[in-house]
Amino acid sequence: MAERSTAAVDVADNSGDEPLTAQADQATADGVATNRERDTDIDEAQGSGGTEGPGKASPPELHSGHKLARRYRLEECVTRLDGFSSWRAVDEKLRRAVGVHILPADHTRARSVLAAARSSALLGDPRFVQVLDAVEENDLVYVVHEWLPDATELTALLAPGPLEPHDAYQMVSQVAFAMAAAHREGLAHLRLNPNAVLRTSSGQWRIRGLAVNAALRGITSETPQRTDTEAIGALLYAGLTQRWPYENDAYGLSGLPKDIGLIAPDQVRAGVHRGLSELSMRALVNDGATASRHESACTTPEELVKAIGEMPRIRPPEPAFTAPPEYQRTTYQQGSYGRPAPHPGVTQPLPPPPPPLQSRTGKVLKWAVSALLIAALGLGSWQLADALMERSNKSDDTNQTQTTDDNDKSPTKSASAPITIEGVHDFDPFGSDGSENPRDIDNIYDSDPSSYWQTSYYTSADFGRLKSGVGVILDLGKVQEVGKVTVTFVGDTAVELRAASSDAASRPTSFDGYSKVAEGSGTSVTLKPGETLKSRYLLVWLTDLPKQADTGQFRGRIADVKVSS
Repeated sequence: MAERSTAAVDVADNSGDEPLTAQADQATADGVATNRERDTDIDEAQGSGGTEGPGKASPPELHSGHKLARRYRLEECVTRLDGFSSWRAVDEKLRRAVGVHILPADHTRARSVLAAARSSALLGDPRFVQVLDAVEENDLVYVVHEWLPDATELTALLAPGPLEPHDAYQMVSQVAFAMAAAHREGLAHLRLNPNAVLRTSSGQWRIRGLAVNAALRGITSETPQRTDTEAIGALLYAGLTQRWPYENDAYGLSGLPKDIGLIAPDQVRAGVHRGLSELSMRALVNDGATASRHESACTTPEELVKAIGEMPRIRPPEPAFTAPPEYQRTTYQQGSYGRPAPHPGVTQPLPPPPPPLQSRTGKVLKWAVSALLIAALGLGSWQLADALMERSNKSDDTNQTQTTDDNDKSPTKSASAPITIEGVHDFDPFGSDGSENPRDIDNIYDSDPSSYWQTSYYTSADFGRLKSGVGVILDLGKVQEVGKVTVTFVGDTAVELRAASSDAASRPTSFDGYSKVAEGSGTSVTLKPGETLKSRYLLVWLTDLPKQADTGQFRGRIADVKVSS
């Protein structure tokens, strides 16, 4: 097979290799790189032609079918650039696919690549794509690593859209924990980007190229922990928004608009989980500036792990309900109970009856058993009749009592009981700062109809087309069965009642954490769930605002809320 000479071939091979481009080494010629400098190092095939720099060692003469150590058979060249190449290969001894990086032994980076590969192999953490072998042989240095055919890189996962909040949470958690473990052993990645993060078919996230990818490009950093932490923040930012958090486009993602600086993910895309948005900013802005609206910056993976641990756990979405198949009645053959009817034209002979008891002993035993059965039936019938008579007498007494006391009316169900509201929180998940006039929030359950909580003002009843709604979250203190919620408004207002899952460990901070259970409109609206509802957190969600007569502005006002079982 002819040797592939095309440079910087970028294929989604999940091999543990990431595409190498000439821009990478050009951006890090001085040996030091930051994440912002590496944003211009777009790991995509750009047809660089494979031109080697002056003074570089010539690439080894390798081709498909070539064997290393009489064991690793090269199959396909994934990347060829600047004197080294990466291949998909087969380990003929263990009969499995592997990936191989190959450099000439006299390459300027051969020693550092070999050292990085051996250090990575000693870590042995399953969250990283494992280095299987690192050898210098026959004027070549080659690094053998796992090949994961069932894994998909983050770049491909983001192509159709951003990740779901639970997937983004799992990704940042697993990557942060893995990098914290690596840094405890003195290892850094320095090339952590969407091409280096893979998700397997089982949902596990894996990181490829620990230490090795940076060594291949000659990348170092004076602050490796901060570099990797910022890279994790960029991964989370991309997962939440499908945008790269810098001005340059990279990894198939559009960059941010120029001259506006870094803005939080929940300001880029509506519906972004606020806690994850703040987490990404704490990791991205880690140079001493204000990382987010409320929290301090994370400068190491260990600090990022701690911040993740302090967040409420994000649960996976509820699985879709699938209706059971319709019940099919089984047809039975007439005259043979318990035996399915045969197909038309098929006869099923009955099994022969058991042979009769022939001996004298058998006849005596048969009569004894019959006598016992007759006695048992007689005793049982007498007890049954006695029980029925007693029940009939009690029933007559009960009927007489009800007729006398209730005038022939059956007892009525007890009236619903009020449920105490323990706390209220304003809720604006699609706004810029996540809050909506929290100052007067307690007015909605102070039993004073003259006081109220109100939203900000908008230019139209549909919130000026800026968002789908705003609301307030009712905290009932514990999970309780809710029968109805009565809301009194100032002005005709459209509203939905939404509820968090009964197993929610804390108050959900995203709109997706609440499911709609009822809706209505008016100045006094009673919202009754269609089915039994058990929840601790209820969301009163305003969807259409009235025009207030005193101000002429569109804004919602809640004067009173009552909850009952």
